[in-house]
Amino acid sequence: MSPILRLDDYLDREGNIAIPAGVTLTAFLARNVAELGEAPAYRYLDFDHDCTVELSWTQLGARLSAVGARLQQVTQRGDRVAVLTPQGVEYVVGFFAAILAGAIAVPLFAPELPGHTDRLDAVLKDAEPSVVLTTTAAAQPVRDFIRKLPRDRRPRIIAVDAVPDSVGTDFTPAPLQTDDIAYLQYTSGSTRAPAGVEITHRSACTNIVQMVLSVGLDPDIQSVSWLPLFHDMGLLMIMFPAVAGGHLTLMSPVAFVRRPYRWIKELGATDAPTFAAAPNFAFELAAERGLPPAGDTLDLSNVAGLINGSEPVNISSVEKFNAAFAPYGLAPTVVKPSYGMAEATLFVSTTAPDARPEATYLDREKLTVGHAVRVDPGHPDAVAQVSCGTVSRSQWAAIVDPGTETEQPDGRVGEIWLHGDNIGRGYWGRPKETELTFQNKLQARLPAGSHAANCPENALWLRTGDLGVYLDGQLYITGRIKDLVIVDGRNHYPQDIEATAGEASTSVRSGFVAAFSVPGDGREEAVIVAERAPGAGRAEAAPIQESIRAAVSRRHALPVKDVKLVAAGVIPRTTSGKLARQACRAAYLNGEL
Repeated sequence: MSPILRLDDYLDREGNIAIPAGVTLTAFLARNVAELGEAPAYRYLDFDHDCTVELSWTQLGARLSAVGARLQQVTQRGDRVAVLTPQGVEYVVGFFAAILAGAIAVPLFAPELPGHTDRLDAVLKDAEPSVVLTTTAAAQPVRDFIRKLPRDRRPRIIAVDAVPDSVGTDFTPAPLQTDDIAYLQYTSGSTRAPAGVEITHRSACTNIVQMVLSVGLDPDIQSVSWLPLFHDMGLLMIMFPAVAGGHLTLMSPVAFVRRPYRWIKELGATDAPTFAAAPNFAFELAAERGLPPAGDTLDLSNVAGLINGSEPVNISSVEKFNAAFAPYGLAPTVVKPSYGMAEATLFVSTTAPDARPEATYLDREKLTVGHAVRVDPGHPDAVAQVSCGTVSRSQWAAIVDPGTETEQPDGRVGEIWLHGDNIGRGYWGRPKETELTFQNKLQARLPAGSHAANCPENALWLRTGDLGVYLDGQLYITGRIKDLVIVDGRNHYPQDIEATAGEASTSVRSGFVAAFSVPGDGREEAVIVAERAPGAGRAEAAPIQESIRAAVSRRHALPVKDVKLVAAGVIPRTTSGKLARQACRAAYLNGEL
């Protein structure tokens, strides 16, 4: 069977990505239905009910027509339609049906997601959807949540699985343009109210082609994903089959966390080339708890690529994962440290298809003043950094001094600025924030070796807020500008301090430590909040705190004002699982810890 996605159709004569006019995220759905028919499109492994829900392309076409027709009965062109269904095939149907109907999809999450009702309320207030899509099983919690909203903000509720196929008999998809907004991708909101990135069809289609080219994927590759579908990485995974005609197997994040082997087993379930993506913690967890039980046969030689992104990549996690699964045929080049963000649709850079992930060791002292200087691993100030590879085709990433807005040479740390057709159009309803973030001009480029070469002089650039550096053409991510711990004029990267604190005592839950600075007596001072490890709930605090202070002082030459030990689960995290350092800082300053 020939692949649906033909890459040559999306490249110009010079090999640059150029999405043809009229191509949209949903442009190929009808062709997929006609050509692939009863072949599987999406399936969901429901471990709670011990069953598998599968949609063939024919069934998907019928469901999209039905839900799309129902939406057209109650919405106007450009209305926002919020998707609040649980993880599963109904989410896929709701997302694409909203777009086909001429609405703007808003991928969100069901209100029972713990600890995020305030975020859901903020997003619904911002997007003002006229319709909320859910399922029959989840309808009651959604109704209860919607009833709490002011009457003039209450959207209509439609259960995706309750719309009969017969409704879609005469469905006519809305005419869509390549530069129309397809959906709003809300940021995780770790330091502010979440903002909706306007992702156009051009942005999304460009990013899909960029990922296929960068990772070296077959266009009709199979995928396995437990990532939340409201998250940018999880959402892009469901777009692959829609555009390329492949096959995606879904499961819930909870199913993976409870038993990581479920994901691993599914990766090797067939001989077909398989691709997946996950944040760094998943590789660590799978290495520790995802090995096959005695008697199970596992062959991972078919796995073509595993993107490691969404949070800082730890080389030890990658090495543990490779060591754990190499005996089962996993190639050492499969794991791909990558960089991306919602404002760029998702994907920015990754390592080459044949490259093994490796650590580069930099001088911590030099890094605090913005210089990336390589040292031997045994150097007393060595800090490991993992390359996120090269930037994808038809995208530019320049390292910029945020004060002068000028490009920095390789080896100098600066803010990462991005340009390309995959960049979102701006923030929904926020013209000032859009201008500050998406509409920047690079004041000066390097006369030689510029990473902005061949980018139009009048290009508008996205300020990412991320700090990075180029070494030998490879992009390294060193931290977030807003998260820097700046004490006595020196920049300390919080993840570096947190790693030291996590290693300082077995009573600390490694990976569940937050470091930040607070106003002190005429200067900023460092604070560390650490969750207690399992079994350490009653351990005396003073020796643990002293161990952390001593380790941080020794390794970073950084005095620590306060070390706060808290119970497991206290440190706030974003909906994508990242440490919400600024929220933790606010809670500390408010005396809530």
